[in-house]
Amino acid sequence: MDLNLLFSIDYHFVNQLKTTLLSIAQNTKGCSINVYVLQKNTLEQSESLNDYCNKLGIHYFPIVIGEDALFENAPISKRYPETIYYRLIAHKYLPSHLDKVLYLDADILCINDLLPLYQMEISEYLYAACSHSNLTNMTNVINKVRLKSYESENYYNSGVLLMNLKRARAEVVPADIFKFIENNKFNLLLPDQDILNGLYAEFILALPDQLYNFDARKNATYETLSMGEWNSNWVVNHTVLLHFCGKGKPWQKQYRGRYGVLYKHYYHRMTSIS
Repeated sequence: MDLNLLFSIDYHFVNQLKTTLLSIAQNTKGCSINVYVLQKNTLEQSESLNDYCNKLGIHYFPIVIGEDALFENAPISKRYPETIYYRLIAHKYLPSHLDKVLYLDADILCINDLLPLYQMEISEYLYAACSHSNLTNMTNVINKVRLKSYESENYYNSGVLLMNLKRARAEVVPADIFKFIENNKFNLLLPDQDILNGLYAEFILALPDQLYNFDARKNATYETLSMGEWNSNWVVNHTVLLHFCGKGKPWQKQYRGRYGVLYKHYYHRMTSIS
């Protein structure tokens, strides 16, 4: 079977993408991995990335947006660059034969089999995603008021999105997204994530974040919420996606997070393959 993955990066994040791909390839077997990478212009490292994917047995498909007329009426500024729209309207650019794709941020590490997530049934939903609501419940309440997304119990993280492309092609309209930004431009803090929640939160299947979008900053909170169950041993055995959210990143020398050494292991392996 095919595992179709989607990323959206610029030239600054190629090594991080390679690290994520290595972690997926080493922990997810029995499938053909196809990687679609949204990019404004062709990445300078595109040939290197293609060679690297070949070494991993991954099929690389660059999707170059270029100067698309679709964005002529889009609100674009330093705060809202064109790239924030890419993942939300990816269905406009992905091949029409794809019915499903899994979008991942490039600061994510896969440490267990990804296929069970990809194989989830989401035909009744636009997306499947994780909320970190239990970690920051007060922030969740504020976000619901700020974005007027009262129909949903959660505020979803946009870093892991299982997309129902068939339904998105019918229901996710770029003009609605552009209008939402115009109407809420003074309330948006995390633009693409805020758009996702403001427009589509009630059409999202909620996934357990301790499995599929573990916030690596919050390991102590996870342990407290689970009465000590979700400790490091549990994470290594059960968590599928570790997400290094926030400003501090594990490829930075000063990073001191609990799972930084695990990331550095994959990053080192990546450099030896590249």
